Amino acid sequence: MSGVDGAQPLAALVPIDADGLDRAEAVTRLLKALHGRVVPHDARLTGQQLRRARHMLQAVDGRTDGASYREIAEILFGVRRVSDQPWKTSALRDTVKDLVRDGLAMIQGGYRQLLRHRRRS
Repeated sequence: MSGVDGAQPLAALVPIDADGLDRAEAVTRLLKALHGRVVPHDARLTGQQLRRARHMLQAVDGRTDGASYREIAEILFGVRRVSDQPWKTSALRDTVKDLVRDGLAMIQGGYRQLLRHRRRS
């Protein structure tokens, strides 16, 4: 890991609250990475959730760069799939709008939800 001097001790302050177990797990993962050990698979997100998060950020990047919703859809889902349906009533159009909206929410602090395990109420 760059920027960390392994000879110098590090400390982690872990608040003991509702997210304490998630934080302790994150510290354990960091410690293993710092010592070159195998870091266990992070099970907080499913493969589908990871793909959606990636698509959200790609969609926001596209909008930030001035791309239309249709152009974003063509990149994410392919030109052929987008052209198979009338754009104004396409489910892909709604999907891209949702991805941009949810991506912006993630950027504005919602990403913290990704760091938590789901819990029963």
